[in-house]
Amino acid sequence: MRIIKILGWIGVIAMTLVIGNAFISGNFAEDGGELLRNPWGVVSLVDLYVGFILFSIWIVLREEKISAMVIWVAAMMILGFFTGSLYVLKAAYESKGDKEIFLMGKKA
Repeated sequence: MRIIKILGWIGVIAMTLVIGNAFISGNFAEDGGELLRNPWGVVSLVDLYVGFILFSIWIVLREEKISAMVIWVAAMMILGFFTGSLYVLKAAYESKGDKEIFLMGKKA
């Protein structure tokens, strides 16, 4: 579980830095338009959202409350793998080292 926690923290820190840089240095409307005009930009976005959806399946399988599912999945779709990294940390700390609990939560 230690390596999972380390990777989760690296993900949170990396995503915080790049999202912060994008807000400071970028223009969402202009830069987003560039992405959508480039075929590989579209591929990247589709790839990203397929990953978000697949990761969200894990969230839905782990969470017991529908409200928690909805909040985590919505955050995943908006904030991407910043949320994914936070969720990995949540699952890792809740599991207390038990791999089944890490994967399935209280449903294990």
